[in-house]
Amino acid sequence: MKIASFNINGIKARGPALEAWLKAASPDLAVLQEIKSTDETFPRALIEDMGYNLETHGQKGFNGVAIVSKLPLEDVTRGLPGDDDDTQARWIEATVSTPKGALRVVGLYLPNGNPVELDATGHPVTGGKYAYKLAWMARMEARLRALLALEMPLAVMGDYNIIPQAEDAARPDAWREDALFRLQSRKAFRRMLNLGFTEAFRTRHPAPGHYTFWDYQAGAYQKNDGIRIDHILLNAYAADLLRDCQIDAEVRAGEKPSDHVPIWAELAL
Repeated sequence: MKIASFNINGIKARGPALEAWLKAASPDLAVLQEIKSTDETFPRALIEDMGYNLETHGQKGFNGVAIVSKLPLEDVTRGLPGDDDDTQARWIEATVSTPKGALRVVGLYLPNGNPVELDATGHPVTGGKYAYKLAWMARMEARLRALLALEMPLAVMGDYNIIPQAEDAARPDAWREDALFRLQSRKAFRRMLNLGFTEAFRTRHPAPGHYTFWDYQAGAYQKNDGIRIDHILLNAYAADLLRDCQIDAEVRAGEKPSDHVPIWAELAL
């Protein structure tokens, strides 16, 4: 079973690029981020005409996540628990069943967190974007603990907006004070890993120089001036099924591409 994550940076702008990738890569299931569309205005035919089932959690103009799957999507839930006042569409879950077993899938778009606003003591300013990012990650950790209690294969995929280690950036010094690479952000990510997750790509590819995002400015892709911020985390049950994990970096060279590229894993399901 091939599962994937792709921040498409707007379904209306990147529909042709998404369609081309789906046809070429043919994932069994993919989670999408930044669909930038409400559920009602999402161009469902684009997905469904290729034989995929579709579930969305949309929002007008920004954010928005979705799951596309060749298999039926069951027990679909939308929104990250823990804050009833949070209306940002960044989290979706579903279960898929195969003859070899079921898989719980999470698709997420973790907050960017910039600009980083700190008070005089160095703590994130309440109500600021960085405080929201860290609070969101704490809620995510709590939800992951609950999902781990299901004791079934679990894949948590998406745009994490986290650069885990220095080797995940072409120029790590340029990101030191950025919300994606600040120590608090990386510690929060590490706490989630330490719950018992395997970071699929790093397990298969320990060497530096692999990225999933290149800015549109200054020829970043041509210079390979990228960062790795899209991740697939697998619990122990899913990690035992891991056969491969790759980044489709060549998608970035396509026509009207997203600034992200897909990352995918193959599981023995």
